[in-house]
Amino acid sequence: MINFEPMPPSRQSQLQLQDPEQDDRNTFFVNVLLPFALRKTFTYRVPYEMNNQLSPGRRVVVQFGKKKLFTGLIVAIHQIPPVDYTAKYLITILDNSPIVNDRQIAFWQWMASYYCTTAGEIMSAALPANMKLASETRIIPDETYEGDYAELPDKEYFVAEALEKEKELTISQISEILDQKSVMHIIKRLLDEGVVQIKEQLIRTYKPKTVSCVRLAPGLEAAEKQKKVFAELEKAPKQLEVFMNFLVLKQKKKHVEQKVLLKNSNTTSSTLNALSGKGILEVYPHQVGRVLDVDVEQHHLELAPFQETSLLEIKAAYREKQVVLLKGVTGSGKTHIYVKLIREAIAQGKQAMYIVPEIALTTQLITRLKSFFGKRIGIYHSKFSDNERVEIWMKLLKKEYDVVLGVRSALFLPFSNLGIVVVDEEHENTYKQHEPSPRYHARDSAIYLASLHQAKCLLGTATPSFESYHNVKMKKYGFSEINARFTAIEAPEIVLADLKQEKQRGTMKSHFSSLLLREMRTVLEQKEQVILFQNRRGYSPYLECQTCGWVPQCRNCDISLTYHKAIKQLRCHYCGHYQPVPVKCKACGNPSIMMKGFGTEKLEDELEIYFPDARILRMDQDTTRRKNALHRIISRFESGDADILVGTQMVTKGLDFKNVRLVGIMSADQMLSYPDFRAYERSFQLMAQVSGRAGRRKKRGKVVVQTFQTEHPIFQYLIKNDFEGFYQQQAAERNMYHYPPYFRLIKIVVKETDIEIVKTGSEELARRLRKHFAHEVLGPEFPPVARIRNKYQMNILLKFPKSTSVAKAKETIIHETDAFKNEKKFSKLHVIIDVDPV
Repeated sequence: MINFEPMPPSRQSQLQLQDPEQDDRNTFFVNVLLPFALRKTFTYRVPYEMNNQLSPGRRVVVQFGKKKLFTGLIVAIHQIPPVDYTAKYLITILDNSPIVNDRQIAFWQWMASYYCTTAGEIMSAALPANMKLASETRIIPDETYEGDYAELPDKEYFVAEALEKEKELTISQISEILDQKSVMHIIKRLLDEGVVQIKEQLIRTYKPKTVSCVRLAPGLEAAEKQKKVFAELEKAPKQLEVFMNFLVLKQKKKHVEQKVLLKNSNTTSSTLNALSGKGILEVYPHQVGRVLDVDVEQHHLELAPFQETSLLEIKAAYREKQVVLLKGVTGSGKTHIYVKLIREAIAQGKQAMYIVPEIALTTQLITRLKSFFGKRIGIYHSKFSDNERVEIWMKLLKKEYDVVLGVRSALFLPFSNLGIVVVDEEHENTYKQHEPSPRYHARDSAIYLASLHQAKCLLGTATPSFESYHNVKMKKYGFSEINARFTAIEAPEIVLADLKQEKQRGTMKSHFSSLLLREMRTVLEQKEQVILFQNRRGYSPYLECQTCGWVPQCRNCDISLTYHKAIKQLRCHYCGHYQPVPVKCKACGNPSIMMKGFGTEKLEDELEIYFPDARILRMDQDTTRRKNALHRIISRFESGDADILVGTQMVTKGLDFKNVRLVGIMSADQMLSYPDFRAYERSFQLMAQVSGRAGRRKKRGKVVVQTFQTEHPIFQYLIKNDFEGFYQQQAAERNMYHYPPYFRLIKIVVKETDIEIVKTGSEELARRLRKHFAHEVLGPEFPPVARIRNKYQMNILLKFPKSTSVAKAKETIIHETDAFKNEKKFSKLHVIIDVDPV
């Protein structure tokens, strides 16, 4: 822990008195970016002794406000003092060299401009938590207090006594001592009485990981000296054995770990301590990485003829275009093409970034890509600890990685010379960041980042997003298409299970059609695997009273609670609120409460009834919370240690299982009925993607889609694998009703706990925006879920034709929303600007 005290006034006065005697040419100021939602940087003065340490991209500690200290980032160096205020001095410079480069800062500035956010919020999101210093208020005794603690009220007395013993306490520690949440009023009274003082300190939260290692004491490196040691230890056989084992291990490894030496010598640390006391060996801390780097033999890669053709098409397109869309059916081996292009970039001395929409994809890709790139590939995602993420950041700064595989946050890493950026499964809506700010889209941001590095960008998918496919049609992107699978196996057969008929005939078994059950039995008898996709987790989406229709609701959100059988609770999937399962209706008192609908947990439960001998795994948010849980589930299913995998969207995302023969889509109608203009597009993508998990190796797979709407046009496009026809039909509707890719959307969300203020404020903000944009402004209106975490929200939607200067429109929107929030009656409202909402 490194503590930084604020610069005392006497120190600042001393420095200011020096100013007239110094050469003005040596007086420097820096613009510092702070992690706040403010639309500017702040100017600080540089103490003369720090002049030679200045460079953009270094972290500094600055005072902001009266006492608070924060970590900032130098973004500019100049000699122009601020006009409106007197610049404070930098407290200290944290880094010996920049941790953020010029391209990163330019990228943050573009992102702030495009997504109507602030560079400070982007800095906060970009830097790993342990690279930021946290300002924490601590309470210390006031040594000048001359009163008697015994005269204080009870709670103040307990705090004062604890401080006398501990010397300093945090706010949370005081809260624990008093066993109450709110303690600020007690601390304020102690401050007013002069009993305590506030101490501001900054805590460096990143600590390098070290292990205890053993080395020779100084002066014992020569062979002659070591011979004398052997003679000295003849009468201490256990110590001699430790010394001999050390010398053997030293020949194999530069750093000999203490625990390894003791294990090989079958002894305890007391023997090692004896050798240390004799000045023969010594124990020292050695810094090691938390991220395991395994050097794997690099594999040779052969492409199939159709892959070679696609690779040539991509390279030809790159001669004119910066971005190419690769549309390849599932199982066509797109990853092999990615690897070829990445290898070529590395051969040119450049770096590569490979981003995927979810951690689920990195699990399988890690092993596959390490077989090609060894320890020169780094992995970056949110399941890593803060310390692990810092180490990846620092290794990339030192250019120890050529390739980084990661999720959307990998965009913020300090790449210095990107040659190619691969965006796999580019259609995925999870590339969009929703909460908190910045609300960016990783695919679009990756394209801009690649342009900053003058690198190429490859978008890959089997089911392109309408925006990317439209850019191909407009000749903005290059294009290559693969329609053959790598294994030459036919695409899976897609069949519809008509739930309407099955219900009428009485052939349904709970939520399973007779067709799906029959196909599952056949596949399981042949020792092959099944994936069942249900896009809803939990046991039952809601409970309902059969007498009066009462449904348990979340107390914080306008949503019904989902029943989770394993934990015997009702849970809200928006805010996390939970409560016990009611034994009777809280409205009418009747005990006849029934479960409605089904989620992945219920499917898992019922499968044990119909297939008692099958080994079943479930993959959803509930089962993958722990750090390595997702990896274990995928590994077990991949190795054949399970027969059926039940999951949510996670099972649709590019996973490659060689023995999956059958995929069941349990409730297709649920996706189609979602109130969103992208509902059909996402439904087609999800169903096509999960279908692609079947029959990837030996035999042709089969997909059973359960639906009440067998005549729906989307199923005909799906069965024929006719993406082009589906796109043309949907594009005509999008154009008619002014939706992307023909129009650009900006959504403004107004939130607060008071519904009347939300209504009034939303209507006023919409009125102001209509002065500038007239018919482009729609709303305000409540979304389907109007209250989340006790905050009501209303949406205002702006639609702009592609011909409109959206940059100017954004400036106007920011100006109007800032002016709106500055009005006292609307100051409590939380206003969110979401550019390109998905």
